[in-house]
Amino acid sequence: MNSLKKNAVFVTFCFSLLAMNAQYEMKPVEGYSPQIGLMVYMLEDLKSRITAEVKDLDQAQTDFVFDKDANSIGSLLMHLVSTEAYFQIETLEERQWSDEEKARFGIGAGLNEESKEKLKGKPIQHYLDLWEEVREKTLAGLKTKDDAWFASNVDEDMNYHWAWYHVMEHSANHMGQIALVKNRLDK
Repeated sequence: MNSLKKNAVFVTFCFSLLAMNAQYEMKPVEGYSPQIGLMVYMLEDLKSRITAEVKDLDQAQTDFVFDKDANSIGSLLMHLVSTEAYFQIETLEERQWSDEEKARFGIGAGLNEESKEKLKGKPIQHYLDLWEEVREKTLAGLKTKDDAWFASNVDEDMNYHWAWYHVMEHSANHMGQIALVKNRLDK
């Protein structure tokens, strides 16, 4: 009987692993062409993971900078918003930022002294709301495109797929920086 229980536990464990691994599949998001749907999956996964890490930060944590060369979590989030807004307008709308868009999103483009000074005093939800606004527009725009567009060139040296890969990779890179800043927060 003891052997039977061990086998039952082992079989249950194996099925649990199979079920758990099924959660870690990349599948194109419905409503998009296959390649764009995979990119949307990755963009949304990274955004949800970053959001989960920062959504409960207070003002001091949002603005915290651990040394003069570091960036706050608020400024890093604004940088992600700015990057996505730039590529969204450049690739999906095929135009440059308007003066209003540049004023609204441009401050996050360069992580520099000016952005460090101006990106203070706003709650974490401010940045998350901006990101959600930009993302909704990105998702709507990507729904109107297909994989042939995705593989075509923005210019001589870059296709649309690479442009959106860069937005995704940018999020992953700065997710690591956000984790570093969180790790340095005063306990």
